[in-house]
Amino acid sequence: MANRLADETSPYLLQHAENPVDWWPWSEAAFAEARSRGVPVLLSVGYASCHWCHVMAHESFEDEATAEYLNEHFVSVKVDREERPDVDSVYMEAVQAATGQGGWPMTVFLNPEAEPFYFGTYFPPAPRHGMPSFRQVLEGVATAWDERRQEVADVAGRIARDLANRGIRYEQPEPPGPEELAGALLELTRDFDSSRGGFGGAPKFPPSMALEFLLRHHARTGAEGALEMVERTCEAMARGGVYDQLAGGFARYSVDAGWVVPHFEKMLYDNALLCRVYAHVWRATGSELARRVALETADFMVRELGTAQGGFASALDADSDDGSGRHREGAYYVWTPAELSEVLGEEDARWAAERYGVTQQGTFEEGASVLQLPAGEGEPGGEEDEERAASVRERLLRAREERPRPERDDKVVAAWNGLAVAALAETGAYFGRPDLVEAATAAARLLAEVHVNGDGRLVRTSRDGTAGPSAGVLEDYADVAEGLMSLYSVTGEASWLERAGALLETVLVHFTAPDGTLYDTADDAEVLIRRPQDPTDSATPSGWTAAAQALLSYAAFTGRSRHREAAERALGIVRALAARAPRFIGWGLAAAEAALDGPREVAVVGPSADTVTSELHRTALLSTAPGAVVALGEPNSPAALDVPLLRDRPLLDGRPTAYVCRNFTCDAPTSDRAVLERALRG
Repeated sequence: MANRLADETSPYLLQHAENPVDWWPWSEAAFAEARSRGVPVLLSVGYASCHWCHVMAHESFEDEATAEYLNEHFVSVKVDREERPDVDSVYMEAVQAATGQGGWPMTVFLNPEAEPFYFGTYFPPAPRHGMPSFRQVLEGVATAWDERRQEVADVAGRIARDLANRGIRYEQPEPPGPEELAGALLELTRDFDSSRGGFGGAPKFPPSMALEFLLRHHARTGAEGALEMVERTCEAMARGGVYDQLAGGFARYSVDAGWVVPHFEKMLYDNALLCRVYAHVWRATGSELARRVALETADFMVRELGTAQGGFASALDADSDDGSGRHREGAYYVWTPAELSEVLGEEDARWAAERYGVTQQGTFEEGASVLQLPAGEGEPGGEEDEERAASVRERLLRAREERPRPERDDKVVAAWNGLAVAALAETGAYFGRPDLVEAATAAARLLAEVHVNGDGRLVRTSRDGTAGPSAGVLEDYADVAEGLMSLYSVTGEASWLERAGALLETVLVHFTAPDGTLYDTADDAEVLIRRPQDPTDSATPSGWTAAAQALLSYAAFTGRSRHREAAERALGIVRALAARAPRFIGWGLAAAEAALDGPREVAVVGPSADTVTSELHRTALLSTAPGAVVALGEPNSPAALDVPLLRDRPLLDGRPTAYVCRNFTCDAPTSDRAVLERALRG
């Protein structure tokens, strides 16, 4: 019989709807039940594509004896961290403070007032490597609750008070200056893996936000070392197993330091951020590899993650059926020499094995290999070689598509779709792919029509075109606003800028404290034991740094000093963290680069159908430094008059015209594409 999760929309919660555990969704009713029964709460947090979440579910939550014990001694609450990042953030902070590490599944025991008193992540079904079994943990917690209730209450109260008092304050509310940004570059240089790219050791995550900072720093200062770190990292990732060499798209991270073996889940947010990075690398260097990867990643998002409603699904699982009925991580993606021979024949199989690094020993489990593209392979070669590569890739793709596919978490998350809108709009504009711009537009329409409620407030998730139950958090407002402004910059449709402004007004009114600090939840959101507040960038830009960047961009489009001042106050935290933890404040550093001199603005006015207008617009998009904004509009049209950057910008001798500005003070206008390019690159 299905439990209470059967009525939820989250794919992760629905995965547990048939468990014998009597699960509750996060709700006041669940805690009221715990108070009524006088039992503690088990809070289990995960997400649909999480490998170890699946493992613990199969080992423990599908086990009848474990479920019977849970149902007798606890009220069990299951949370999708992607649907409720506020709940996840609050209790993950407690887990990390208590254990020194975190991860998912997250396992936390609470009293009926939602105060935590015991923590962990994955627990095995039997004791292993010094780790107690899940049943031992349950029995220990239940015994402590029954026999030492006051001690448990004291611990829970002390932890809750500690969390509640962890507000963020800093003395200097100004953005970092050149000295602090140079210090961040130096620290990243010290942490850089010069032989394999990226920062630090294993596991190694794609550092998309730090790469954006380095690109902007290079554009401002000309620092060659910054660009070299970007190029080395992007090439290593693109040639490694972390990138899908057959179909495009990046896996979540590499379990090793050399980008060889990935954790195979593919997340929308990683691919949106990396698509944009590679497009920006191409814009800065002209790299053909960066161009190919940007376009393949964009196509992966549209093809594999696109939903029928126009949005983008959250993720693809790491696991899939290996053909024998056993679910195994990476089964869909890895190859043995024998499998290559079966698909390609002996001669082409030998060629493909050398090209993609497939060996008898393998690089993964059971002698299988993750496809890589070693240095020197995949470079432009003779026509015969290119034809062979295309044929091999096509045949391997066809064969792979016959395998059982990984499951897809098809909920649409507002923030991550905002990142995808920005990436697809820019990539489509750079490379002359109007289909990608249209995909970005369709996602923006879904966000506007489904994720914005009657009060103008954002809903975090939707599924099958139906809005989910959770209110948007700061990253949703900021990332969607950023995406809409990128879409406006590419299409000239002023309504997207207007919608972004409405979202940022909510940020200023409901998420911003009087001292300029930002909270992850609105001031009228559900009250938790702590109002979450985290400025550090993790797998995605934090809501704090994303809001700073979006506010800065909006001020550049509109000249609104209120937004500029709010952005600068928010960037004060970057000054505090720039040299100490640049890897974890990369998006904030990128925003600070744009804020340093004020982002450059370009206004392009002219008839939309005029080829000169199109040429000037594309030149502006390709030639501006990262962080700049481009406004496009018909001269004197209502839409143009709604955008202050375009207002009172006349045509030059009746011809389409570009204005290069800073803080709305413009240089001489030009109708010559080459003159505009020199002005922007100078």
